Amino acid sequence: MELERKFAQADQVIALKDGCQISGYASLFGAVDQGGDIVEPGAYAASLARLMASGRRVKMLWQHDPAQPIGIWDEVREDSKGLWVCGRLLPDVARAREAAALITAGALDGLSIGYRTVKASKSAAGQRHLTELDLWEVSLVTFPMLASARVAAKAEAPEAELLQDIAALFQEARVSLAQPTPPEMRKDQP
Repeated sequence: MELERKFAQADQVIALKDGCQISGYASLFGAVDQGGDIVEPGAYAASLARLMASGRRVKMLWQHDPAQPIGIWDEVREDSKGLWVCGRLLPDVARAREAAALITAGALDGLSIGYRTVKASKSAAGQRHLTELDLWEVSLVTFPMLASARVAAKAEAPEAELLQDIAALFQEARVSLAQPTPPEMRKDQP
């Protein structure tokens, strides 16, 4: 059976704390995604129990690429809302540093799961109700499939504040240059 992917984009964005800790919802229960699937509460319970019993973890990947792990999920759990994840981007990994910068700038805020369907049923409306999933990985992604599951909130890192200050200076300069120079200030006038 092929590994499936489910993209989530929550009403909140991915939380980035201390430049490397992230958290957010990777999947929301009861929400219809762009593929017409609905993940039901409890769908991850058996998989998470198996992972815990074996001492393994859900992998944190960049854009579902198994060759690009970028961090560690320290906590993956179901709650009444969905599948909540909390982990760390690894600062020694170049792609993880890039991901942190993209999250801070607001350019990246999607989470997506990689899984295999264990149990599902179809509704009369043609929607697939996923009742048991074998969770493999949670990725940071650019374009999530579920328009309501993202990384929780981004923290303002000192580097982000510096970049915002520089951007504000450039904007002020653009505005200033766009305004006509009064004749008394022109250097080309005698």
